[in-house]
Amino acid sequence: MGRFADDLIASMKQAAAHARGRKVRGLRVSVVEAPDVRAIRRKLRMSQHRFAAAFRIPLPTLKNWEQGRRQPDAPAAAYLLAIKRRPKEIMEAVKG
Repeated sequence: MGRFADDLIASMKQAAAHARGRKVRGLRVSVVEAPDVRAIRRKLRMSQHRFAAAFRIPLPTLKNWEQGRRQPDAPAAAYLLAIKRRPKEIMEAVKG
């Protein structure tokens, strides 16, 4: 096997150990903190329907986030943080 294959196997072993709750030396773990979607929406005084339409987020996705059934992935979390910081600009940018 080549170096790539060896590195891949080592990485998979580290990931499996991490998943089992073991501390793994040298393992980089990225934690994406999910913003409070409901708080962002309420601060903007928008209904779920209006928020979803204004920012082009599927309504079922928004509901799942707010009800804790799903968490936004990293790009969605970044988008929500942008909405939180600059709602008017984001709304203008996504207008169709």
